[in-house]
Amino acid sequence: MISHLDHLVLTSADEAACIDFYTRVVGMSLETFIGGTPPVERKAFKFGNQKINLHNKDSEFEPKAKLPTPGALDLCFIASLPLSDVISRLKECGWPIIEGPVKRTGSQGPILSVYLRDPDGNLIEISEPMNAQPN
Repeated sequence: MISHLDHLVLTSADEAACIDFYTRVVGMSLETFIGGTPPVERKAFKFGNQKINLHNKDSEFEPKAKLPTPGALDLCFIASLPLSDVISRLKECGWPIIEGPVKRTGSQGPILSVYLRDPDGNLIEISEPMNAQPN
């Protein structure tokens, strides 16, 4: 019945800090679009074939989650470059890694991950698939 995830919604207490993190630090692109009823300008972070729509705390778009809360998400992203390059980029941006690299299990098999927090305190896991080891 379900094919794939199209988008999810992130609620932020600080729009500018959130945009900085997801664009400058993580490398997503910022999209501005018109949506809703009545139509209003909205923002989203695009990556691959997905996006994260941005809501600002206390001015979320309807309909919304029953209890939208900044810092309540735990997201895992598969990197488009080697994890060592991700770690280097995070260091260049001065963004702390709170754990990793560590081995985890992703939806498609073993992954190697680092963990960090976005400006709202959401847990962000950035991973690379681990190559199958020959027997």
